[in-house]
Amino acid sequence: MASKDNTPPTRKKSEGDESKSGVEDPQLPSAARFPPEEEAALLSQSHAEKSTANDLFKSAQYSQAISVYDRALASVPNYLEYEIAVLKSNIAACHLKLSDWKAAIEEATKSIEALDRLEAPPPNKGDGIKAGESKDGKTEGGADDADGAVVELAEDDGEDEAAALKKIQEKDQRREDIRRIRAKALMRRARAKSEQGGWGNLQGAMEDYNLLSSPSPLSTVLPASDTKVIRVALSTLPQRIASAKEKEMGEMMGKLKDLGNGILKPFGLSTDSFKFEKDEKTGGYSVGMKG
Repeated sequence: MASKDNTPPTRKKSEGDESKSGVEDPQLPSAARFPPEEEAALLSQSHAEKSTANDLFKSAQYSQAISVYDRALASVPNYLEYEIAVLKSNIAACHLKLSDWKAAIEEATKSIEALDRLEAPPPNKGDGIKAGESKDGKTEGGADDADGAVVELAEDDGEDEAAALKKIQEKDQRREDIRRIRAKALMRRARAKSEQGGWGNLQGAMEDYNLLSSPSPLSTVLPASDTKVIRVALSTLPQRIASAKEKEMGEMMGKLKDLGNGILKPFGLSTDSFKFEKDEKTGGYSVGMKG
């Protein structure tokens, strides 16, 4: 039976150990990963739990689904960031259904952070050149392996060419999968922040929706219904942000006034002895004695 601990037994993952899901990272020591057979068993167990959680979600049993998604997470090796991101995004969806906006924001953010680690460039090891790589960063045979670059297939026998083409297609599919999960997590976080309200949350929702709006590459993986939500949100959020800012600034000034009255009272003064003038350009205030 697979271990319940998703940390490889020989060494716990430290910062910088993250690798792409399902792809061996040459910078990551093999001791930091489970053996292939054990990793496959852990993933199989996690996928089974996720399938059960998905069914619970569909039947509107959101709290139970969260518990089962957590069990699925416990089985995922902690270096498989894509699988972690998917589960965290699903948990965020459950919290949205339960109107637990704060928890939804936290889980969606964790999903996005996992994808950020997955797509992070490998650490710079100085001027060292990887095996099979020339000084200009291109692999032997003329192929540029950078994401988004044109990859030239090596002139070799048909079997090697087919394998190279399959590898390119798998990379393209993985990039598409990452964009899709990132878009879902951003949508869920943006909605949760919008519902939670407050100046900072509304500003954060605006930023997330902007990341998702056309011509962003993320916009290409969104359904039409989400595109409509984004368009409406971007048209209504600016006024909500301005109102929330004004309200919070007013509350802050009220608290400062109460604090000031406490300090000035021993001197026979109060904040009423001073005038506060708002600078309409900056939104700040200046203070002066009343004449």
